[in-house]
Amino acid sequence: MELKDLIRTVPDFPKKGIMFRDITTLLKNPDGITDALEKLYNLSKNKGITKVAGIESRGFILGAGLALKLGVGFVPIRKPGKLPAEKISESYTLEYGIDSIEIHKDALKPGDKVLLHDDLLATGGTMLAACKLVEQLGAKVEQISFLIELDFLNGRDKLKGYEVFSLINYDSE
Repeated sequence: MELKDLIRTVPDFPKKGIMFRDITTLLKNPDGITDALEKLYNLSKNKGITKVAGIESRGFILGAGLALKLGVGFVPIRKPGKLPAEKISESYTLEYGIDSIEIHKDALKPGDKVLLHDDLLATGGTMLAACKLVEQLGAKVEQISFLIELDFLNGRDKLKGYEVFSLINYDSE
């Protein structure tokens, strides 16, 4: 079974000209989600990871599973206004404006080795902001993982200096 075969492509969503890569079809397939988690785990199991941080919201799904398989804690990185305790935030640019993400100040400690996970790498802005949050707390970004990477958007270029991997690649829209 190829994981890519379990991803549904939805044309013209959320706007005309976009080919949306929908992971819900993979997630509803028990063999698919098991295979994806096992592949992600195998790429990280010998890295000494102490925490997995997932980016809202689809990064929570496989990120939490990875944390369980690695035997470490899970840290959510959320959109503004969702975390109840003291937090820090980082802004990043989008093609249509500025957005930001937040993490609790006590989520990580110096010396933590963090695996950052999200479902999809597009332009890289969100993940770069997540890296900055992790580093502001004194932790180290040990690895970055994605289920899907849209190679044609060159998001990996923003993440130079980090170990980045993805399971499924699309080289065109």
